[in-house]
Amino acid sequence: MRTEVVTTLKRQATKLLAELHETKEPILITEHGKPSAYLLDVDDYELMVDRMKILEGIAKGEQAIRDDRTMGMQQAKEKMRKWLK
Repeated sequence: MRTEVVTTLKRQATKLLAELHETKEPILITEHGKPSAYLLDVDDYELMVDRMKILEGIAKGEQAIRDDRTMGMQQAKEKMRKWLK
């Protein structure tokens, strides 16, 4: 992963964005030698957010199983019928 200081971002934002779109490689922006932000291509960011939503859903489902908050198929069908009315 490429690293740039914040002053480079300020001075060469257009160039950095063009390179980002071309290479799709995230850029770590640092301030005072410490990580401050990541520059990501929009498509890559949106894909990452979608993946996180899927993983969060899976984690919620796994927690529901551990907490015994599940229902059988028939019970689920009945509940769905009530929602669809």
